[in-house]
Amino acid sequence: MIRKQYSSFEDIEQDLKILKLQRQIDEEKLKLSFENTKKELYPVNILGGVAPILQKIAISLVAKKVLQKIS
Repeated sequence: MIRKQYSSFEDIEQDLKILKLQRQIDEEKLKLSFENTKKELYPVNILGGVAPILQKIAISLVAKKVLQKIS
């Protein structure tokens, strides 16, 4: 990390304010990411992703049984 040399306390204060705002932004991004992850991990959402796969399996099983009865 390159050290910055300050010529006044105002420069230091300005950089501290910038760093504080950047930290707050990062905290909010982290909170948002956490909330999105929680929403994605709800059982309803997990099952929603599995449902199409289960439908395809069920349809293929039913189709096999129907074809076996016809034959």
